[in-house]
Amino acid sequence: MKVTALGSGSKGNCMLIEGESGSLLVDAGLAAREIQTRLALVGADPGSIEAILVTHEHTDHIRGLDVMARRFDLPIIATGGTLAEFFLHRKVSKKTVTTITCHPGTTLEIGDFSIEPFSISHDAQDPCGYCIEEKSSRLGYCTDTGVLSGEVIELFRRCDGLVLESNHCPQMLEDGPYPAMLKRRIRSRRGHLSNEQASACLQLLGHDIGAVMLAHLSETNNTPAIAEECARVALGLFVDDVALQVALQETISAPMEI
Repeated sequence: MKVTALGSGSKGNCMLIEGESGSLLVDAGLAAREIQTRLALVGADPGSIEAILVTHEHTDHIRGLDVMARRFDLPIIATGGTLAEFFLHRKVSKKTVTTITCHPGTTLEIGDFSIEPFSISHDAQDPCGYCIEEKSSRLGYCTDTGVLSGEVIELFRRCDGLVLESNHCPQMLEDGPYPAMLKRRIRSRRGHLSNEQASACLQLLGHDIGAVMLAHLSETNNTPAIAEECARVALGLFVDDVALQVALQETISAPMEI
């Protein structure tokens, strides 16, 4: 399995997951035209995409969703609460797109992919992360959550690779320009993971994980260098055994092989 971040951050998120015989998108938070441009830059054929997995309904995760789904006849996979939010606010065209409801704790088969959603803690209707398995490779995908439960960390132990939120440096957030209410939201249990929270997770996983992509970094309250260094320190003796990289907003990532 190969994982490429087409863009990741507060302005828009879209991840390409490529297997041996098909591919998936996780979120479509860039404009559809931009998603197509970036797919072309990495040599990916939109016709090979089998579905779009959606984590939640915030704009930075669904900006290009409706257009991509209609243009390429792609089913949208999301939890019941997220889909209800789409239909209530007309964020997708209910009559012209195919939707599939996924349920945390159960497994959904799409082509050669096995998809297992899990609940996360964010200020959205029914947010989720995903474990995605294809052949013998298993990926954990988790962004936009204020906490990581023990159950989620145990799911990660069975993964070969991990896309994990490392949104902010607490000190940069505290000293930064955001209003107090927004700072409280970001720090809350329904907000975003800090570098320290992400690193604590990696420390628990140690050698259980072979590849990590830090994602959804704030351009205001974090830097790639700070996030990466925090993760490297947490991995400690295992740092040389883990392929670590940071996903960026404006730059397509190198592919993460798992």
